[in-house]
Amino acid sequence: MIYTYDPLDTACKSITGAFPCGNDITFRIYKIDGGEGSFSAENCNMYICRDGEQSVIFPMQKTEEGFALTLKFNRVGLYFYYFKLGEYYLSCGAMRKGVLGEKPWSWQLTVHAPDYETPEWLKGGVIYQIFPDRFHKAEPCTQNIAGKIMRSDWGGTPYFRPNMYGKVLNNDFFGGNLEGIRQKLDYLSDLGVTVLYLNPIFEAYSNHRYDTGDYMKIDPLLGSLEDFDRLIADAQAHGIRVILDGVFNHTGDNSRYFNKFGSYDSVGAYQSVDSPYHDWYCFRRFPDEYESWWGIETMPAVNEKSASYQEFLFGEHGVLKHWLRRGISGYRLDVADELPDFFLKNLRKAVKDEKSDAVILGEVWEDASNKIAYGVRREYFQGNELDSVMNYPFKNAIIDFVLSGNTTRLRETIAMLIDHYPKQSLDSLMNILGTHDTSRILTILSGKICNHKEDMAVAKLSEQEKTVALQKLKMAAVLQFTLPGVPSIYYGDENGMEGYIDPFCRRCFDWDHLNSELIEFYKTLGNIRTKKLREVFRDGVYREIFADVSCIVYERKHETQAVYVYVNNSAREYNISIKGKYLDYFRKDIYQKILPIKSYSYGIIAKA
Repeated sequence: MIYTYDPLDTACKSITGAFPCGNDITFRIYKIDGGEGSFSAENCNMYICRDGEQSVIFPMQKTEEGFALTLKFNRVGLYFYYFKLGEYYLSCGAMRKGVLGEKPWSWQLTVHAPDYETPEWLKGGVIYQIFPDRFHKAEPCTQNIAGKIMRSDWGGTPYFRPNMYGKVLNNDFFGGNLEGIRQKLDYLSDLGVTVLYLNPIFEAYSNHRYDTGDYMKIDPLLGSLEDFDRLIADAQAHGIRVILDGVFNHTGDNSRYFNKFGSYDSVGAYQSVDSPYHDWYCFRRFPDEYESWWGIETMPAVNEKSASYQEFLFGEHGVLKHWLRRGISGYRLDVADELPDFFLKNLRKAVKDEKSDAVILGEVWEDASNKIAYGVRREYFQGNELDSVMNYPFKNAIIDFVLSGNTTRLRETIAMLIDHYPKQSLDSLMNILGTHDTSRILTILSGKICNHKEDMAVAKLSEQEKTVALQKLKMAAVLQFTLPGVPSIYYGDENGMEGYIDPFCRRCFDWDHLNSELIEFYKTLGNIRTKKLREVFRDGVYREIFADVSCIVYERKHETQAVYVYVNNSAREYNISIKGKYLDYFRKDIYQKILPIKSYSYGIIAKA
């Protein structure tokens, strides 16, 4: 006999992925006659370990098909399990499928709170991320603010060289503003955008604004509160919601709360131990030695245990509720893995109490279901913290496949996320190909390497390099828009923007030179996703139909409606059997019985 188990098959595990506590879940191991390495087992035990606790052994019931066991998990948490058949272990192998061996490798179970829900409006949509200073300016900025350099050369190279003290000040501004964003809402709507994610917009010293100066004030270089209100109102009229960057792990040193330079009419923590903000920060030696984000002294780290800081953020008149009341639909949390679990729980409660369908997305770069940060296993997806996260594992896997032509890492990553994440979080993932923290996706897909910032500043793809990279980008975008989660376009990627790491990935959008062909491609993807097939992409179940080393075909199915996606990153051609008549949404071709997949091609097909 050969024994098989696949946690992504409901015949083997009755609930796919994470599940609510209090539910019955059945595990089944099936036997198949014959085959190399076959043997017969008279008994099977299941070993389950709640994270940090001892394993518990559960004997499985022998059945005609193999072995079965039904359990109820009554405690929220992370669990690990494997099986033992006679003298052999059946444990987690490639694509999560069971492998027999002499050593156990555990599968994971994520058990979440029974009332865990995520916002339905996010699912099936399209996110568009904007770095506000560089997207669009409504009119030239005439303000002159001490310490800030106003650039008149929209599209110029951002300052990147350190000053005489070895510091990059990030104090040059190109003048992008909220009114400029508002003026481009028609453009965004045509792309199919349903959510705007804005990098920080609160008053700050730097152009990236992650060094918050005043959480209650729009940065004057971006506009007024009235400009903000108009943007929110007009975005809503276009069917677009707005989420803001929540930077709550640190503030700026030049802020109302720290006030290192006396720029504000407050008594800051740096100025006096009697400051109302003093216990917001951790001083090793007052006032010049203090904890800061990654040792960057312009960003003093906040003491999240401070009761007054929590009240300032979470209270009835606090920061979170203030901006929710002004019309935003949630927050993307900067460096979520540096915010303690108790803090995230209080944050979620404050947000959901004010607006139950507001979204909370975390910046997490790894598998968020089992991440360990600063020696602590995190509880993001156990029902009381995040709704979902930025999907860096998908990003890296898509890039790996498009560059290498090998599907292995992509398929492994898809299987892992489906197995580990709650379905409601999986469908809400922020599926990125690039952000303000990474090189531009077109530059990455070109394969052109640059190691020095002086070279990065002037680097530009040749026409041939760009043509090849653009074709790869389209393939990557098809995956981004059709895998579980919500695609997030980093501003300008749809226009073929180039650039290496910060600040070159944060250049100005070139509105004078639009890549109309690429923009139309993104419009087509957006239209397919948000209008024609939204129900399927909102929460449709994923199923792999076919895969080999360089080609993958998968299904997204919602109730009776199914969509098939194929991506072939090889010179080989394929013929896949299909039942019924199907329309190719890119080429408008009709296929019956056979789906022909040409070399280096992609497609989205559904019943005609």
